[in-house]
Amino acid sequence: MMINQYEFFLEDADGTAGEKICFVEQKRFKFKEDIRFYTDEGKTQELLRIKARQAFDPRATYDVTDDLGAKIGGIQKVFGASLLRSTFRILGADGEEVATATEKSMPIAITRRAVGFVPYVENVANWLPIPYHFIFKRGEQIIGENTRQTFKIRDIYHIDMSLDSERVLDRRLVLALSVGMDALQAR
Repeated sequence: MMINQYEFFLEDADGTAGEKICFVEQKRFKFKEDIRFYTDEGKTQELLRIKARQAFDPRATYDVTDDLGAKIGGIQKVFGASLLRSTFRILGADGEEVATATEKSMPIAITRRAVGFVPYVENVANWLPIPYHFIFKRGEQIIGENTRQTFKIRDIYHIDMSLDSERVLDRRLVLALSVGMDALQAR
């Protein structure tokens, strides 16, 4: 209850989970976020880290660094746009925006928020089969998607970056953002 855990797998040819590539653990209720990614559950080797620059800021920026502390990029919540539809800026190592991630459907995003205000339902809102679907965009071009599978006991997300054939977006940032979209919104 006090720790969020995430596992990442490469997809096999038949669409099932294949090789595990990453294990993530987030301790909840920390004053300043520090989420670490490891090669395995034994935490023998750190791969990357998400660390908040400041605490309790609705426009917070999170630095993403590699195992040696070198900056890979960053994640920044876009506060105004996120009131209706969660939106994040994805920053490169130089601090410049390389892409954005936003909920795909405005009506579904609003429905998800509205359910939280319904008495008695707000406590089970995360269990309802409301899609949680993000698209990654560079300008107006969609370069990837992150889709939560519905009707699963555990949250399972499918990340598809096949449209980013030029690999504009560092895949480590994709992993960090995928965890960030879930963990940093207290889902």
